[in-house]
Amino acid sequence: MKKKNLLFVLVCVVSFSIGISPLAWGERGVTDTEIRIGQWGPQTGPASLWGAIARGSGCFFDMINAEGGIHGRKITYYLRDDGYMPPKTKAIVKELVEDKEVFAFASGVGTATGMAVKRYLNHKKVPWVGPASGSSHWAYPPTKYLFSDFPLYCDEAAIMVNYAVKTMGKKRIAFVYQNDDFGREGILGAEIALEKFGMKLVETVPVELQDTDLSSQCIKLKASNPDCVLMYLLPKHGAIILGTATKMDFKPQWMSSSVLSDTAIMYKISKGLFKDVIFTSFGELIDSPRPLMKKYKQAHARFAPEDRWGIFFYAGFLFVEPMVEALKRCGSDLTADNFVRAMESLKDFQGIGAKITFSPDRRQGTRASFLAKCVEGGKTVRFSDWMNADIDVQKVIGRLRE
Repeated sequence: MKKKNLLFVLVCVVSFSIGISPLAWGERGVTDTEIRIGQWGPQTGPASLWGAIARGSGCFFDMINAEGGIHGRKITYYLRDDGYMPPKTKAIVKELVEDKEVFAFASGVGTATGMAVKRYLNHKKVPWVGPASGSSHWAYPPTKYLFSDFPLYCDEAAIMVNYAVKTMGKKRIAFVYQNDDFGREGILGAEIALEKFGMKLVETVPVELQDTDLSSQCIKLKASNPDCVLMYLLPKHGAIILGTATKMDFKPQWMSSSVLSDTAIMYKISKGLFKDVIFTSFGELIDSPRPLMKKYKQAHARFAPEDRWGIFFYAGFLFVEPMVEALKRCGSDLTADNFVRAMESLKDFQGIGAKITFSPDRRQGTRASFLAKCVEGGKTVRFSDWMNADIDVQKVIGRLRE
């Protein structure tokens, strides 16, 4: 046996005998042939529709591996179900970092779940790209190892308000929201956007995760006599509020954050009531003719035919496209710090979402969305280009922290 090979065998034997993985001798989660990447995502529970994001990322990595990997390395992907519960997210992340020794985390659904592990990941110097949440917490202030490419919830609300007031002539806008930072950041974006028109929200109505009857919320909304209502809700709550409103003969223009942009599902679970809802979108529509969308759809058919092809499935591609590009830019010298520098070198990078730019002091890759509408049968019609919000994020953050 050659001396070099013998030395490697001895290192492995000694490492395992004292409980140290061979990965500990180099960069965590990286070998000459492997890059370990983890993700949490709700495969069960109230947000399980969004769990398709994590499965989509797995399909994307399968495609990359089938193309030969990245500089000779294949991606080993670990997906864990956290049920949209922060305590489970914390346990999952600790296991994947300390036992599986992942190099980085891809995406991960939820604001509360992500906040439960944000400080830990940064302390452990674990890169995290593309949280599936539009919270300002990811990028304001910036932290070294975290990169966000989901449009801000406050920006989505501002874009919808601007369109509702300037184009649709709406005068009385109300807001129904999930009672956490997801919903509250949406409210603040709407409030700040309305201030420019000398207007205020006519009503704000919270919904708790465990709520199953939204009659009282709907009564309160209707009493405020709005001509437009913005929704920042789970899919099940979006369907419930639309059904309840119909029974009450309450018919404002409904608008929604991108979290309800899977129109085929929303149309189905709302029994057609999602028709005419206007929403923001962070990525190409499902029937986009773009070559990259066609390539991804082929990957879906090859690697995940059991999954439905929908916005949240291919969002799993979209949110981690910058990660794969940065891995490529690192060449063979893949370390956490080199990866950060590669991410910071992305300028107007575009996959199937908006153009993305990062820098040493910029961790919010984009603030752009476009508007679309659900039509008959759950199909979608896009009616705007990519639009950036015109609100001051620092004003949103200041009010959120009050």
